[in-house]
Amino acid sequence: MEFQKDVDARGMKCPLPILKAKKALNDMQTGEVLRVIATDPGSVRDFNAFARQTGNELLSHAELDAEFTFFLRRK
Repeated sequence: MEFQKDVDARGMKCPLPILKAKKALNDMQTGEVLRVIATDPGSVRDFNAFARQTGNELLSHAELDAEFTFFLRRK
C-alpha cells in the first residue's frame, strides 16, 4: 500500500505508538496515508479504538513475525 509518512514504534509500549501516530497524522493532509509499525500486542486494540475515536480511517492492519503494521488515512 502506498503511504506518505512512516512511524517506527517498534519496542514502544502503550500509549507511545498511538501518541507517535497522532503527532504524525497532525502534520499530514486530509486523505494522506500513514504507516505505523509496532511490536506491542495491545496496539491492535489501541489502533482500532484510536480510529473510531478520531475519525481517521484504519485501512488495514497485519501481523508478521510479532510486528504489527497499520495503515491509517488522515481524515
